[in-house]
Amino acid sequence: MYAIIATGGKQYKVSEGDEIRVEKLAAADGETVTFDQVLAVSTDDGLKAGADAAGATVTASVVTTGRAKKVIVAKYKRKTGYHKKNGHRQYFTQVKIDKINA
Repeated sequence: MYAIIATGGKQYKVSEGDEIRVEKLAAADGETVTFDQVLAVSTDDGLKAGADAAGATVTASVVTTGRAKKVIVAKYKRKTGYHKKNGHRQYFTQVKIDKINA
């Protein structure tokens, strides 16, 4: 049994027991989060998508929050002596999928 959820502008395929990293959520460690934007749910009866999966939810618990590895952003324009280097670390929330409520 799996579900496809949308959060933070991205879509994730999740099953019960999975741990995924999503964009930062406003929840502390150990709290329970409910994802109600479920795009599709696969059950024993088959795949439900769209309006059939509208009432489904996915319950998860927050494992940790943190920052990803640094990404280097470099800009360069030739013949002008323009160089610019910048780093970025994206915040994330790691969640463990507890239950898929179809």
